[in-house]
Amino acid sequence: MMRAIACLSLTAMMIPSAFGQSTELKPAFEVADVHVSPRSANPVFRTSLHGERYEVRNATMLDLIRTAYSFDADKVSGGPSWLEYDRFDVTALVPANTPQDQIKVMLQSFLDQRFNLVVHKDTGPVAAFVLSMGKGKPKLKEADTSGKTGCQPQPVQAPGAIAPDQIRVPMIGIACHNITIEAFAAELKGIAGGGYVTNGVVDSTGLKGSWDFDYRFTSKPFSQLAGAEAVTLLDAIDKQLGLKLEEQKVPTPVIVVDQVNEKPSDNPPDLAKRLPPLPPAEFEVADIKPVNPNTPMQQLFSGGIGVLPGGRVNLPGMFLPLKQLVMLAWNLNSNDDIAGAPKWLDSARYDIIAKLPAGYVSPNGAAPPLQELGPMLQALLIDRFKLKFHFEDQIVTGYSLVAAKPKLKKADPSTRTGCKDGGGGIVLFNNGGTPVAPSRTVTCQNITMAQFADQLLRLALPYVHYPVVDATGLEGTWDFTLSFSPITASQLANLRASLPPGAAAGAAGAPGGGANASDPVGGTSLFEALDKQLGLKLEAQKRSYPILVLDHIEERPTDN
Repeated sequence: MMRAIACLSLTAMMIPSAFGQSTELKPAFEVADVHVSPRSANPVFRTSLHGERYEVRNATMLDLIRTAYSFDADKVSGGPSWLEYDRFDVTALVPANTPQDQIKVMLQSFLDQRFNLVVHKDTGPVAAFVLSMGKGKPKLKEADTSGKTGCQPQPVQAPGAIAPDQIRVPMIGIACHNITIEAFAAELKGIAGGGYVTNGVVDSTGLKGSWDFDYRFTSKPFSQLAGAEAVTLLDAIDKQLGLKLEEQKVPTPVIVVDQVNEKPSDNPPDLAKRLPPLPPAEFEVADIKPVNPNTPMQQLFSGGIGVLPGGRVNLPGMFLPLKQLVMLAWNLNSNDDIAGAPKWLDSARYDIIAKLPAGYVSPNGAAPPLQELGPMLQALLIDRFKLKFHFEDQIVTGYSLVAAKPKLKKADPSTRTGCKDGGGGIVLFNNGGTPVAPSRTVTCQNITMAQFADQLLRLALPYVHYPVVDATGLEGTWDFTLSFSPITASQLANLRASLPPGAAAGAAGAPGGGANASDPVGGTSLFEALDKQLGLKLEAQKRSYPILVLDHIEERPTDN
């Protein structure tokens, strides 16, 4: 449920520290706004600095605390159940050229004043991975200390031929050069860990100096499909490097939340006058050209895609046809959210290269994520494609969540509310080129059915395009796990149809084919998963929803 919007001005004064009863004084934002984040199918937490405007978007209280105090999320303990669920947007005024460390201190003051946050530092057991010596001698080569240091992905050649009924499961190859084991341990939480390492890694090997080595393993999203042939990261580090990686509880500095208010204090009436607005949401310059179908794929990726450092925007039409740009501009979740679109809108493709206004790029060159380009794309489409539109309430097919034979576990009300998405959106192919559905696992704890229904727009977008209504009648909070394919059967079929003739092998008579080889290998749909795993159902219902109606759009843009 959306909570009341609340904000308050902060003068540039000094206020007491958040830690205990300390009388230490901290700098504060001159003025700040906070309000509940609007509902989004993609609520990505992000921070940015635009001139004197410091912005935080889609931040849970956990995000705000870990950002303000420079602690990893798993090292923030205590606090109320909503700490990882409710989301807030913050905009604050900071003096020009304020260092990032100083902004973090200002954010601490903001949380003290606006949310009455009280925290203290402590030491507690935190789940971490420990890298230690194996049973034998380490299989590492002493480095010559020349060249770049670090770990980089490298291609892995698939060994031998693949049987027709096997799944092609790619492996990750990592080559590390001139790196200390302590630095390698830090690298394991990123690409070098392939999804296995979610917490920090502690180096307890005692190895000194720099080393060269490489290893290969099956990334975690593919490990279940690889079956007995999977090589886990832990196996690779053991057998290929002669080291040992295991998860343990390690005494670690933590920050404990003693107190925090669910609603922030009020906003001053003169906020708009005191907080400078952003410059107009328009690109400084934009170049639009028809897609060249002969452009090599490598060239498309080489220039980067999306919003790049420094404020350059690269939107290749090969990946974003004009209709997708319209959807991105108005934050639409489905093709059905557009009415009055001409047929050519699905096939028209243009490469767009643009530059953001300076006010939207942080001093360090960081630019906003693609989701924030909506107003600029709207202005571009209206100007260059002469787009005209209006919103109109129309009847759409939505869903209500109902209880059939619930299979849910009562939650511990002291645990944090939320749903963790285990990922899994990668389509694999068998040897005949047939798409194989991936699987996504969602784990929810201490969540009401109303909150779960609200989360479905984010968790199951291919199936759900509009907000889901809770009609279960179930009270209280619950724990459960749900596994389903994040890609629908029709999407898999469309993917197979789009493959080049040679790649879509598997049809009858083709190598590895057979009578049914051309059918997509489907997974469990969201509807089946809810029914069989949770005893819940999504019932389709007709309801009114605002739809974007295109009154006019030109097929060709005006000249650059």
